[in-house]
Amino acid sequence: MSSTQEVGSIFGEGVGPATAMLRSPTVIIASIGLWGMNVYFFRLFGINYVRVLHLDLVKEKEAMAGTKSSSSQTNKNNGSSSAELSDGKEQFADNGNVPPDSRTGIVMIGTSGKNSDEESTPFTPYLMDHPGAEVTAPKLFFLSFFLLALLHLTPYVWIHWLGGDIMTAVFAFYGSVAVGIAVPLPSTRWVRHILMVVLQRAAELINPRCACNGTMPRPIPFIDVFFADGMCSLSKVFFDWGMLSLIATHYPHPVPASTHSIVIPSLVAALPYLIRARQCIIMHTVGRYKNDPKRYQHTLNTIKYLTSIFPLSLSAFQKTVSIEAAEKLEPLLLLLLAVNAFYALTWDIVMDWGMLSDPTAVLAASVVGEMCVPTGVANEKKQCAHAMLRPRLRFGVLASTGILIADAVLRFSWLLRFCETSLFPSKDVFVLVTQFLEVFRRAIWNLLRVEWEQSKQTKAKRLEQGGEKGKVFEAYSDEEEFPLMTNMSLQLQMSAPIRPASVIRS
Repeated sequence: MSSTQEVGSIFGEGVGPATAMLRSPTVIIASIGLWGMNVYFFRLFGINYVRVLHLDLVKEKEAMAGTKSSSSQTNKNNGSSSAELSDGKEQFADNGNVPPDSRTGIVMIGTSGKNSDEESTPFTPYLMDHPGAEVTAPKLFFLSFFLLALLHLTPYVWIHWLGGDIMTAVFAFYGSVAVGIAVPLPSTRWVRHILMVVLQRAAELINPRCACNGTMPRPIPFIDVFFADGMCSLSKVFFDWGMLSLIATHYPHPVPASTHSIVIPSLVAALPYLIRARQCIIMHTVGRYKNDPKRYQHTLNTIKYLTSIFPLSLSAFQKTVSIEAAEKLEPLLLLLLAVNAFYALTWDIVMDWGMLSDPTAVLAASVVGEMCVPTGVANEKKQCAHAMLRPRLRFGVLASTGILIADAVLRFSWLLRFCETSLFPSKDVFVLVTQFLEVFRRAIWNLLRVEWEQSKQTKAKRLEQGGEKGKVFEAYSDEEEFPLMTNMSLQLQMSAPIRPASVIRS
């Protein structure tokens, strides 16, 4: 969620690169570079983020294919279509690959073998439809630096050399980027493929996924949840886009100070939260069909996103009343912002990262000492930091603690509003800084969120394998890795080889 759900000023002229029309592309470009940082650390710490993001899509595709196959068998007197489907799945499994997703065009290499789990093979970057379409951290870094340079160069050339204005300069920048992507150069193939994936996932956000004929709606895949959460951090960017549409509509005249000039951008800014809340409602419905006792968590998550919409709505209302009336509403706005920040921070730590979920363990850790909490293995104990966070920390204790603290601080970056005039030269600079702080918070949030999702997926797959291996792993928590280095004899008894935990960092 955004750290500040307030409505920005849309009638100011702006200063330099912080001009309202330039700050949204600046933040998007920064997000590209920060995703490059995510990719770098995922690969460095052996987190197969591609498999994590696309596993639900693969399962959904297989389920839909299985349903069609069953229907075909009912209508025909032979099972050829089902056999072909089964053969196709076994072929991918024997190769250690996952079938390519027809909607994303992504092939995940070395991530889901027949008798392997998520940890069984080293991390391998994924490929798209054609060679050269791999997405790597250096490519994302170079793209972000290039776009940032183009963003600063285009307005300068357009205004000082061609005699244009900032409005047309912004559209010239977007046009230049569109042309650069459309030109079929081999070096930009990966950009076109990623853009298609983003557009496809964006389209899925408005997919009804409804319950037809009384059947259960399709669950929301993790990649769409992850995508929508990222959009929430770009709420201010959505507001700027709504404002840009108003400016374009009234161009070359200024935007009138009317109610609709506030309502339209504010509705656009609230769109990511509404999408995410809708996803939670759908998942609650899925849980009701499955009699899931934990479906109430989706209701609590829906409330969390509503706490983001409340301050945004109140801030928009303040723009439509007198200064005196707006000042009287300021304490209520601060209360709503504080409630949202505390609620979202708690959800980050406990639900999104799986940390601090056992207060008893935390109490024991604080009382007994440094090596205090049993892992479930005889004669072994975990450090107190693992007890307070969780036993399995791929990024290590120090990095995970640092991310937690940074996330907590950045959740309250809206407090900068109290020193806005002393720290920032203009309102636009303040908004730009808070936007950047939020996308940076989202980038470090991504690290622990994907790590935690990988742990849950790994545990789920181990339990699905059943038999002796499943019973052994069932004793461990979702976040724990099986202690391979100290149980090599038991490892030899298992049917599938498991990669040594060489990348475990703590």
